[in-house]
Amino acid sequence: MITPGKDTTHLPVRIGVSSCLLGEEVRFDGGHKRDSSLLQTLGSMVEWVSVCPEVEVGLGTPREAIRLIRNRGELNSVRLVTRQTGIDLTRRMREYARRRVRELIKERLSGYILKKDSPTCGMERVKVWDHRGTNEPNGRGIFAAELLRQFPTMPVEEEGRLRDPRIRENFIDRVFMYQQLRQL
Repeated sequence: MITPGKDTTHLPVRIGVSSCLLGEEVRFDGGHKRDSSLLQTLGSMVEWVSVCPEVEVGLGTPREAIRLIRNRGELNSVRLVTRQTGIDLTRRMREYARRRVRELIKERLSGYILKKDSPTCGMERVKVWDHRGTNEPNGRGIFAAELLRQFPTMPVEEEGRLRDPRIRENFIDRVFMYQQLRQL
């Protein structure tokens, strides 16, 4: 914890990130989604705090793919379910997400970069399936939802959007401003 009166001007900027974006082989198929442009752009300026909700909740690598499913007739009721066997992981992931995001407070994060389209980490436009087997891109990953709930003012972005130079520049500016505000 930062104590009042202590010089905090030299603390590194810390950004939470979906582990697969750093090249960690944590995806359901045992692979990764290393984002070289992200690492080249921000890598020398920040300290990464790597998080993979699916591995940290105890799912192995490789593992069965998961997806979000909307309960029949319930607009706001979305479940996290394994694709082939139908195992419901919703409660387990929500409990993990609440606990893990609370733990992130200690990490002094100034921003977070999530994996787009992920049923756990996707921030927006995540596919939500219905009982007919069709989907709509109108969901939010369970971990991402909890992160945004507990850190409503922290800069959070998906890696796909950071390919846009204006969005990336805006995100970087917000991260550095957020860090300065936290240090006051």
